Amino acid sequence: MFLILFFLRYFVQIGIMIRATSINKHYGDLHVLKNVSLQINKGEIVAIVGPSGAGKTTLLQILGTLDLPSKNDKINSSLEIHGENIFSFKDKELSKFRNLNLGFIFQFHQLLPEFTALENVCIPGFIANKAKEEVMQEAIRLLTYLGLEDRMHHKPNELSGGQQQRVAVARALINNPAVIFADEPSGNLDHISAENLHQLFFQLRNEFGQTFVIVTHNEELANMADRKLVMIDGVLQNQEQTI
Repeated sequence: MFLILFFLRYFVQIGIMIRATSINKHYGDLHVLKNVSLQINKGEIVAIVGPSGAGKTTLLQILGTLDLPSKNDKINSSLEIHGENIFSFKDKELSKFRNLNLGFIFQFHQLLPEFTALENVCIPGFIANKAKEEVMQEAIRLLTYLGLEDRMHHKPNELSGGQQQRVAVARALINNPAVIFADEPSGNLDHISAENLHQLFFQLRNEFGQTFVIVTHNEELANMADRKLVMIDGVLQNQEQTI
């Protein structure tokens, strides 16, 4: 079994998905990220851990293109995702790239309360100007795959925390992104729901080949990852291989 999993990961991970070099981030005089460089392979699950305030979420937001270094911080820095030079994009190009190639899962779901689960999942597909029927069918497929076929017409306040997070996972997957970024995805879940979510990430990676970058305080999830990166005071420490 170990050999099967090893070769599965090897063939899935051929190629580099994310390459970041000398990433810095300042907020005024506060130096939050300090010359961070890392490389993440296709199909790899990487956990970023460290104390609160270490810069983990800031790094995730920059890797996920939700934030950018300032002009001065970009000097000698680079970020490539899926073979694209992110720092060369203009705003509209970056928004389109993000919508089509990246998915996001957050601690508090960020589902729109006035829409049903199905409608929430469809939103990124509609933003991408995909055909309505195509998007709806894919959303139904994903919600069914995630065990929510009888809850897709319910609004978020009618769903449990675990169900809401699975809706958020489906929303992150709707455009078949190359990378999923997750910020404390199980931080608001009970133990059983958190375990189920963790297992789901690995199931998705093994079946669909997505790359996962996860910021977490959950040591169980971090130790399951292919690599655990420790961030302290804006600096990545020794990168621990866990497979």
